[in-house]
Amino acid sequence: MALAAAFSAAPALCAEEPQPAAEIPAPEAPASGGHPAITLSGEYILDAVAVARGTATGVRYVDLATLTAAIDLDAAAGWRGGTLVAEVIAGTGQRPNDLAGTLQGINNSEVPQGRAKLYQFYLEQQLGAAPVTLRAGFIDLNAEFYSNEAAGLLIAPAFGIGSELAATGPNGPAIFPSTALTASVRIAPTDETYAALAVVNAEAGVLGDVGGMAPLLDQGALLIGEGGWATPAGKVALGLWRYTDRQDDLRLTDAAGDPLRQRAQGAYVLLERPVGGRIGPEPDSPRKAALFVRAGFSDGNTTPYRGGWQAGILVNRVLAARPDSQLSIGANQAYLSRKFRLNEADAGNPLRRAETGIEITYADALAPWLTAQADAQYVRNPGHAPQARDAVIFGLRLTFAFSHEW
Repeated sequence: MALAAAFSAAPALCAEEPQPAAEIPAPEAPASGGHPAITLSGEYILDAVAVARGTATGVRYVDLATLTAAIDLDAAAGWRGGTLVAEVIAGTGQRPNDLAGTLQGINNSEVPQGRAKLYQFYLEQQLGAAPVTLRAGFIDLNAEFYSNEAAGLLIAPAFGIGSELAATGPNGPAIFPSTALTASVRIAPTDETYAALAVVNAEAGVLGDVGGMAPLLDQGALLIGEGGWATPAGKVALGLWRYTDRQDDLRLTDAAGDPLRQRAQGAYVLLERPVGGRIGPEPDSPRKAALFVRAGFSDGNTTPYRGGWQAGILVNRVLAARPDSQLSIGANQAYLSRKFRLNEADAGNPLRRAETGIEITYADALAPWLTAQADAQYVRNPGHAPQARDAVIFGLRLTFAFSHEW
C-alpha cells in the first residue's frame, strides 16, 4: 500500500481548531461588577463544500460543534489566579478532501471519524504579579504555538499549523482533532516580549477517541519552544521543536531490514504586520489590514514534509456599510521530503516536489450569533491526485455561536 494512504485523513496532518469568521460580542458582565465565575460558549460550524475538480467531483458537507466552559477559580472558590477550562467537540461530515485528493487538506473542520470527544481540559495558573502563566492538561498545541491571528479566517488547514510539524508524531501532535497531555509555561518579561515552552505527550489521544487517552510518555514527548516580540506594530516569533524518542525512518533500514530510528525535529518563523489605519475610534480597535508570512522546516526523515511556507493578508471592514465584513487571501506551499517521494514512486504513485494552495475567503456577521463565509481554493499538484494536476474547491460556511456568563 502506498505510504500516502496513511495520511489520507488530511485534517490530522495540518489542522487547527476552526475560528469564527468574525468576533461575536460577548454578553455584558454581571451587574455586580465582578468577574463572572463561569463562562459558557458554544459554536456550530456547517460547511457545504463543492469540489469542482480533483480525483472526483461532488458536493459534501462538514460540520463541527464545540462547547467550552471556563471557570474563574478566584471568583468561584477564592483560588487566586486559577482558571479551569473544559472543551468538547463533535464532528461529522463526508470528508470532502477524499474528492479533492490533497495531502494537506481543504477544510479545518473535517475529521477522519465522526465522534464526540473531549478536546481540551486544563488548569491555567497565573503566578501572582509575576508575568508567568502555567498550564497543565489536555491542550491544543496550536493555540499557543505556530499561530498568528491574521491567518485565522482562512479555512485550509495549512494556515493553522505548518504541515512539517502537523504530520509528526505517532498519530499527529496535540492539535485538532485530538490533543495530548501537556505542561506549558509562558513568560512575558515585558509588554512586548514573550517566551513559551511546552512538554507534550508524543502520542495524541483523548476521551472519545478510539482507544481513549494515549499512555503518558509511552512514546516519548514533543518538546517545543517559541519566543517572540509582539507589539501593535507587528509580531516576529521563532519556534523550535524536537521529539525525545526516535521514530522510524521513511526509507533507510539497518542490516536486519528494520527501519532506522531517527529523531524528528524542526523550526519555524512567524512574521505579522498590521497596515492601514484603525477601523474604529477606539485605541485598541483592529487595523484596516494585516499581512503575514510564515515558514518552517523539518528533518524530513520521518514525515512526508521537509518544509513549507504560508503568506497572506486579512482585510477588516471590507465594506464600509458592513462593519464585520472581512476578506482574506492566502497562499501556501508544502515541500515533500525526498524519501516520501521515493516511497510513493516505488508504489506507482509518483509525486511532484511540492503541493501549492491558494485561497480567497469573505466573511460577514449576519447577526450577533450567525456568520456566513464564502470560500474558494485552488490546489496545484495535489499529493493524493498527481494525475489530476490540480483541484478546485468552493465552499460556504455558516457559523452559529453563543456565549453566556454567570
